[in-house]
Amino acid sequence: MSHKGHIKTAESVNNAYGLKHAALSPLETLGQSIANIAPTATPTVVIPLVYAVSGGGTWLAYLIATFSILLVSSSINQFAKRSASPGSFYSYTIEGLGSFWGAIAGWALLIAYIGCASAVTSGFSNYFNVLLEHLGGFKIPAVFLIGLSILVSWYVAWKDIQLSTRLMLGLEFASVSLILLLVGVTIFNFGFRLDLDQLLLKNTSLDALKGGLVLAIFSFVGFESASTLGSEAKNPLQSIPRAIIRSAIIVGAIFVFSSYAQVIGFQGYTETLDKSTAPLNVLADRAGLSSIGILIDIGAIVSFFACTLASVNAAARILFLMSRHGIFHSLAGSAHETNSTPHAAVTIASVIAFFPAAILSLAGTGDFDIYGWVGTVATLGFIVTYGIISVAAPLYLKKRNELKWPHIVTAVISVFVLVLAIIGNLYPVPPFPYNYLPYIFFALLLAGVAWITIIHNYHPHVVDEIHRETSENSSRFTTPTQA
Repeated sequence: MSHKGHIKTAESVNNAYGLKHAALSPLETLGQSIANIAPTATPTVVIPLVYAVSGGGTWLAYLIATFSILLVSSSINQFAKRSASPGSFYSYTIEGLGSFWGAIAGWALLIAYIGCASAVTSGFSNYFNVLLEHLGGFKIPAVFLIGLSILVSWYVAWKDIQLSTRLMLGLEFASVSLILLLVGVTIFNFGFRLDLDQLLLKNTSLDALKGGLVLAIFSFVGFESASTLGSEAKNPLQSIPRAIIRSAIIVGAIFVFSSYAQVIGFQGYTETLDKSTAPLNVLADRAGLSSIGILIDIGAIVSFFACTLASVNAAARILFLMSRHGIFHSLAGSAHETNSTPHAAVTIASVIAFFPAAILSLAGTGDFDIYGWVGTVATLGFIVTYGIISVAAPLYLKKRNELKWPHIVTAVISVFVLVLAIIGNLYPVPPFPYNYLPYIFFALLLAGVAWITIIHNYHPHVVDEIHRETSENSSRFTTPTQA
């Protein structure tokens, strides 16, 4: 990491940082956020985990999580509807809390996105091998599939952001359509009757619901990643806030109805939902749609791949801008002359994302364990950045003389929910190795804090340039907005 070779930001602001300017439609921008959530991953992996804690209250845990994420999105959009850049929370936090906290938010989000990219490659590997075993009776070593997922994601992200977003949107639309088909058929087979045991919360408790809420919030991480497309989206002050809100609402609705339907679908089955390794396949069999089992596996594969691609895209743009500012080496701040993509940052993010999953796989760790371990570290990165942005938003509005009491209430509730999520990772003390994962995250976070402290103490010209460029970028957007 180096501050040398700093790139002049005045030029980068004028040419949209060398990235493809105003190229993405609102639908393509929405595709980035939805793909980063990986909505197919939750019904196949996370909902059974939430059910193990919350039982029949799983649907309510997801409903509360949806409202919680919408509160966080309200804080994010105080920035997103007023300015735009590739820096996402990094740039937003600078405007609210200054360059030091902005850099910490950027570093935490890099841990989150790169960790997410690494974690979901194991989901890709698992379902790819499930498909191979079903079709040909053989498997491929997971490390090769992890490498394949990263390699293809790297190429698409290196080549063209429009190709990336269109591919992600198409893949997720196909896989989510299968889930909605299963949900509809399952509820139809139940006779469209209300499941009163679920709705009246007969098989859950307040403590169980709280534990499930923490896991349910995890399902949404990445919903904000459209904010990294600030230079590439058309009408970013409109399309990005809408993408953030709509992704949370759309995916939240899918999670609520999927969890409700999965609990119904497993009633009377020999295996409980929390013990199932392929819950959607079970739903398909019980709904008389066993023939679409292969399509479900394919849907899971493409959803995990789309999430890897979305995470690489998002991480690369944050690394790109932080490098242009001098926090990291200027090599990562270069844009491809032909493709107009942050090609060096894409390559660096892809290489780093490959190693955690690959090393654990070579050590004999199972795919779902990799998903859980690396994903937990990544999720803590998201939670920390959500907390920082929730604090930064009212301070930012105060500087603009636009602060109102609903903004303060929203920020307080958001921070409370996020602190609850962090505490849920620490107490009750989870089993090994989950009891060590928060400390691994905080060690990574502190390493970044140490470097950022050095930059701020010994390279003040970098700090001055960060504030100058952020102010110059913000001044480009003069559209009046309602607070």
